[in-house]
Amino acid sequence: MLNKKIKELMTKKVITVKPNEEVVFAFEKLMKEKISSMPVIDNDEVIGIVTATDLGHNLILDNYQLGTIVQQVMVKNVASVSSESSLKDAILLMHNQTPGKGIINQLPVIDNGKLVGIISDGDVIEAICSEI
Repeated sequence: MLNKKIKELMTKKVITVKPNEEVVFAFEKLMKEKISSMPVIDNDEVIGIVTATDLGHNLILDNYQLGTIVQQVMVKNVASVSSESSLKDAILLMHNQTPGKGIINQLPVIDNGKLVGIISDGDVIEAICSEI
């Protein structure tokens, strides 16, 4: 199971956001789609990622000024995998790329510089459960 390719497990329809989108609308999109993060896309390239946790927390604390855009608050160093990567590679990346006890919940899947999917912790759990 750990050797399965990401292309077998990933979600192909990825919800994304543009860098000039206002933070409040990006958060609204995350909530409407019931997802935890969105890649930030500019000219078909992933340039960042935003999470519901980060945006929601900062909106509640009123840390953003009116008109704050995604590009100002996104995480710029985005961990990603290719569709040919193994599930094991994705799990290790999700675990090892964050300090402390945190994990990355979603990894963009990028082939030849293009976003082709996303793999989430839910996809990982689903893969494990299908083997039990």
